[in-house]
Amino acid sequence: MGKRVGVLMGGWGEEREISLKTGEAVVAALETLGHTVTRVFAGPGLDRALRSAELDVAFLALHGRMGEDGRVQGLLELLELPYTGSGVLASALAMDKPMAKKLFQLHNLATPRGYKVGRADVERALELHGDSGFPCVVKPAKGGSSVGLSVVHDAGALVPAVAQACRFGGEALVERFVQGQEVTVGILGDSVLGSCEVSFPREGFDYDAKYKGGAQYFLPPRLSDTRRVNVETLALAAYRALGCRGYGRVDVLCSDTENDVVLEVNTLPGFTPTSLLPKIAARAGLDFPELVQGVLDRATRDESHVADAAPLTVSPAPLRVAARS
Repeated sequence: MGKRVGVLMGGWGEEREISLKTGEAVVAALETLGHTVTRVFAGPGLDRALRSAELDVAFLALHGRMGEDGRVQGLLELLELPYTGSGVLASALAMDKPMAKKLFQLHNLATPRGYKVGRADVERALELHGDSGFPCVVKPAKGGSSVGLSVVHDAGALVPAVAQACRFGGEALVERFVQGQEVTVGILGDSVLGSCEVSFPREGFDYDAKYKGGAQYFLPPRLSDTRRVNVETLALAAYRALGCRGYGRVDVLCSDTENDVVLEVNTLPGFTPTSLLPKIAARAGLDFPELVQGVLDRATRDESHVADAAPLTVSPAPLRVAARS
């Protein structure tokens, strides 16, 4: 039987346009599958909109800050409404790239060396950079869709690049530049769907290359079978290290020196016509509606409620009357 599905789209951040495209594609797929679909536009008053919509499940078509960082997931937990994608903690960790890097390192997963710069320290960026060298990659510490990303080749361009990245969330991540093939790995549930190599005409898979054309895609990646399996195994380990669930996409760089490094985990990857996860799923034999249904089937909530706990009772404190002197 069809479900009453609320597709959350739009949002507050710089990825609103992409979220709306994802949302409309998901709505169309869900309707062909026989579900009753309600568009829920995320923004002020989202809690009231969700309470009045009478939904069975929320399909998150949100991207970036406020939608992908655990805050909307927390609201859905409070409303006791199942939702697609990762839970509160995993969403927050994956969106916070410096924190995610620490967890990758804790799990012995290779990731480019980097450091964080806050808005208040932009003018100190060169001092903080020290002997890290160039080129380097500068991007928002919390964000997606390659918004605000720059490849910096010399000291003179570092401060402007950090300032630009800090416009999106107030913090920048500066990473060592790794020369090599960029491969993204699609995951559904706890299994790898496949992988795709992304090749682009300029350094850095930025917003324009991602959404306005110019990129080339190779499915499978131009790697040996052994190395491709190793890359996919690394990606799944990164996904698990953050505690992700439902589905996701992991970006990996395969360096020219045969070292593979994790860049980031996307907990709500795009579902636009140019998005990578649908391309990977199609090669694995899943058409777009089947992929959407697979994501919906895995919608859940964090099991953190205490329904079986004894009810809390508060006894009034005895009234004390001060003795007269």
